[in-house]
Amino acid sequence: MMVSIALLLLGALAAVVAPRLLSRADWREREPVVALWVWQCVVAAVLLSFALSMVFSAAAAWASVRGHVFVGAPAGVVRAYALGAHRPWAAMLAIVLASGGVWTAAMLTREIHMSRERRRRRRRELLVRSPVLPGEEPGEEPLVVLEGDKPDAWWLPGAAPRLVITTGALRRLKGRGLDAVLAHEQGHARARHDWLRHCSCALANGFPQVPVFAAFRDEIHRLVELAADDSASRRYGHRAIALALVELNEERGVFVPGHGTDTELPQRVDRLLSPVPRLAPARRLRLTAAAALVPAVPLLVALVPGLRALG
Repeated sequence: MMVSIALLLLGALAAVVAPRLLSRADWREREPVVALWVWQCVVAAVLLSFALSMVFSAAAAWASVRGHVFVGAPAGVVRAYALGAHRPWAAMLAIVLASGGVWTAAMLTREIHMSRERRRRRRRELLVRSPVLPGEEPGEEPLVVLEGDKPDAWWLPGAAPRLVITTGALRRLKGRGLDAVLAHEQGHARARHDWLRHCSCALANGFPQVPVFAAFRDEIHRLVELAADDSASRRYGHRAIALALVELNEERGVFVPGHGTDTELPQRVDRLLSPVPRLAPARRLRLTAAAALVPAVPLLVALVPGLRALG
């Protein structure tokens, strides 16, 4: 039972402390891809802590579960976990954590279902605005040009991702600017950023009071845009994608001081126009490796009593 409590406290501590620590990191905007990886590892560690706590609580509460969890384990290992004590509390904790797991799965299923409905609706609207010509198959064109005065470009995810751009954007964007916008959207498609958004929204909507999940959603939505900006700027230059963002969004008033409500776009443009050098490859490697070890911490906590018994 002590292992279950330790894992539960570890998950709760990580859920509260991790967002504060990551918010102080000065390298996030310099390395958005590394920051995305770190966030995923932290959230995986929190979820793994709660999942392992549920497993050990269930093993302490019910002998049948214990037999499956410790199948083939020596008797000394089973005794090391002291699973016979506090059975009522263990059962209650297991039920609460299992309910949280079911709720998480339900929220993720709901988010995926809603995203598919939105995608179907947008594809139907796209088909109305850009009908299929004789000899064409629906969805076979990876790039769709729509008639419209509003300059806009977006990525429509799915089994066959499509890039959509309006004629208003084509009139405004020329040369490298247009190439940079298309590369930005292709960066989203290659990295499958839609799945990161779905998972982060499902966790934040399902557990709005858990700080790490709310911060995960907010940071994911910001970091995927920075990562796509960097992907485009590496091919066409920082200035090209910065000017393209201005051309596409200046009519919305987001760059007028005191008028725009979207503060992320001006920050993205400033970041591109005043680029900060990337971290050294060795430091990027250390951050990546350290993040990969974070989910191993709850595994180590869960295995310590058994390893001591075997030792």
